[in-house]
Amino acid sequence: MVIGNNRQKSAVINDGLLPRLLQLMIDESVSFELRTESAVILGSVAKGTDQHIQSLIDAGCVHVLLKGIFSVHLKYVEACLRCLRSIYLSNKAPADLVYQDLAIISHLVNILSKTATTQECITSIFSSCCKTQAHQNVLYSNGMVAALAPLLNSNVYKVQMPTMKCLAVICYKNESVSHAVASATFNGEPIPSLLLRLIARNRTSEMQMAAAKCLTYLYRAGGLSAKNPIIPLKTMPTLVRMCKKDRTLEENIDGAETLAYLVEVDPELQKIASITDHVISTLAVYLKYTDVQQITSKINGKKDMDWGLEMKQAAFKAFASIGANDEDIRKKIIETENLMDHILMAMTSDNAKVQGAATRCLHSLSRSVQQLRTTFKDHSIWKPLMKLIEIGCDEVLAIASSTLCNLLLEFSPSKEDILESGAINMLCKLASKEDPALKLNGVWGLMNMAFQSEEKVKSEIVETLGSEQLFVLLSDEDPTILMKTLGLLRNLLSNKPVCNLVHIDSIMNVYGTQVMQAVVFILEGDHSVDIKEQTLCILANIADGDRAKDFIMENEDVLKKLMSYMNHSNPQLQIAATYTISNLVWNEHDDAKCYHRQEKLRELGVQRLLQKLLDTPDQTLFEKVKTALQQFS
Repeated sequence: MVIGNNRQKSAVINDGLLPRLLQLMIDESVSFELRTESAVILGSVAKGTDQHIQSLIDAGCVHVLLKGIFSVHLKYVEACLRCLRSIYLSNKAPADLVYQDLAIISHLVNILSKTATTQECITSIFSSCCKTQAHQNVLYSNGMVAALAPLLNSNVYKVQMPTMKCLAVICYKNESVSHAVASATFNGEPIPSLLLRLIARNRTSEMQMAAAKCLTYLYRAGGLSAKNPIIPLKTMPTLVRMCKKDRTLEENIDGAETLAYLVEVDPELQKIASITDHVISTLAVYLKYTDVQQITSKINGKKDMDWGLEMKQAAFKAFASIGANDEDIRKKIIETENLMDHILMAMTSDNAKVQGAATRCLHSLSRSVQQLRTTFKDHSIWKPLMKLIEIGCDEVLAIASSTLCNLLLEFSPSKEDILESGAINMLCKLASKEDPALKLNGVWGLMNMAFQSEEKVKSEIVETLGSEQLFVLLSDEDPTILMKTLGLLRNLLSNKPVCNLVHIDSIMNVYGTQVMQAVVFILEGDHSVDIKEQTLCILANIADGDRAKDFIMENEDVLKKLMSYMNHSNPQLQIAATYTISNLVWNEHDDAKCYHRQEKLRELGVQRLLQKLLDTPDQTLFEKVKTALQQFS
């Protein structure tokens, strides 16, 4: 009655038959034939709508089915597994129900190889309910990798497909499991070699795609190297092939998205991808896709999906990854017909996924100095970008604010327009966020904004951000945030152009004590060379002020620290410390104060230390030392 009939499935649920069927399944006095039939009926209901599946979950069906898999009656176990598979493929059931008792995982792995049905169902269940790294680790520690390897050699298609999906989700972003998968063997053959057979052109497109995704996840998690020929010579061409118009739309989208993930972090793979089978022009066709084309396209299921939007976001992701590092590749991408118009339209879309992909593509292209000066200026890209940040949609806020940072670089012609549109206030709000990525982008944007800016811009930054928040950022545990905050402070205290010398003094006059406390705190802390170098450069800028110099000269502890860093084993720190000393003793106007500073530093032994440093093999340090000594004489 219920097979293939959603109306009858609803009737069964509405008539209250689910509790009765579940009662039959847990009643040990009932025969296994009847209990199996009950599980079969529930399995049929589970093949209905999302509402039907939710009704099963609400009735406690999953708990009963998980208990049923421990039965010694194989037919009953298979019926329970088929129903569980249908429920979990819907992604409605809470994944943690499977992991709440480790005996369930262990038992599922143990019975996996029993029959083709157990193999198909259990791999499907795990591929759907493995959601976290903890889930991955539990499956691995219970022997799932060893259990999956033989199934790749199965002659049953319905077993091979979920096996590859299961392998993919277990490996995804999990280094230890990926290494284990890459080294696991069946009959002496490693899993990557088994997957290589399944990626061959004589296999179905679906199987090639699944195998390519497995290998992609293995590589990205560290199980395989980018230089392993399997990645550039087999996996990549397969994914590019999936982007061609003779494939289904699902394969087009999956192929482009997986290709984007494959090449995302490796410049060499990006170069290879850009010249593989006209991929850029292939992806450009995605942007022209309309729902009218859907009528003549190959589509498997999901008829209600907006394929136009899905195709666009997949193309944007692929473009973003392929053009992430190479200027010539970006130029090829930007020459795609009406690309910027498509990006602008997508950025105003109601679909967060499309917005995010378009912004990510824009972020990748914004790394190009040429595009910042030409295309980005011509299309006023900063306007929709600032609107996205203003709206504050979580999915796109991080990437949109990161893109804005690039538009604030000194050579960007959009910088002034962005400044006049309230960017400082926007960036200061981001810098006060709890989210580390947003906080970083806020500080980074302010740092770019402050670089060689006018005094009024710097004053507005300090006043809007507030000294308290600035010094909170200087004590942030994230080294990247700390580095950018130091960069901001360095730019605020910049000695270029000369007119900013007054501004250094004015900032130090108000915040000098806190600045010096922060500097000492960082120099004494366990920080990287880069962070300490940036901090010493701030001292060099302070030393370039007029009255600001006194904050260093009156602090003997800081002077001794400078001498200590002049003696450091790292030339970067020696150069920065020596440059600070050079600024302190600089005597441009035959100033009595300067002679006093020189005398004090001479008494501390700074001049003797500089003379010893003349023996340095580092040419840059030698020049700095020579310049400083000339001021003393």
